[in-house]
Amino acid sequence: MDILKQLNWRYATKSFDANKIISDKDINILSEAFNLTATSYGLQPLKLLIIKDKPLQSKLIPYSFHQKQVGEASHLLVFCIETEMDSEFVINYFDRVKDIRDTPEDILSPFKTFLIEDFKSKTQLEKENWATKQAYLAMGNLLTTCALLNIDACPMEGFIPEEYDRMLKLDSKHLKSVLVMPIGYRAEDDFMAELKKVRKPIKESVIMW
Repeated sequence: MDILKQLNWRYATKSFDANKIISDKDINILSEAFNLTATSYGLQPLKLLIIKDKPLQSKLIPYSFHQKQVGEASHLLVFCIETEMDSEFVINYFDRVKDIRDTPEDILSPFKTFLIEDFKSKTQLEKENWATKQAYLAMGNLLTTCALLNIDACPMEGFIPEEYDRMLKLDSKHLKSVLVMPIGYRAEDDFMAELKKVRKPIKESVIMW
């Protein structure tokens, strides 16, 4: 299958060719794929920053534990969670459902009421931890989408979120950064590109019940 071929092709790229730039068409596909990611309850507590400003990317390198991919990559993706997840946040979702699907209010109301009360009962930390899990789903989705488009990527947890938030003024947007992913095209001299994948045998990672 082509998808298995592409998943074998992809790897956590260690060196990007800074002269190769992803097309606007492919960036649009990645944007759509991000927006189509499955999230808990369908609430989408996420936003994706797509940075293609090289000077800014360079300024973020020190806050990425000096991982050069952040500056070399064609684009830098920053996965963010929303920090204002209140009743209005939930109501906005159900307004979208009603608008897009024309679902009657009497059908939506019980679930809407449940979610509003559920979010009221959670602490801010609990809500942010929940939202962060959704960001990992989105990153996984984009990793696969990148592979299918022959775009290289390097998923990263290794960065200082507070400094990213400060540099990108995310507080004013009611956002927090949680994951980073440089994307672009591998450099010809990246020795990691030709190494075999190290994975468990399928029988050790998949249990057929």
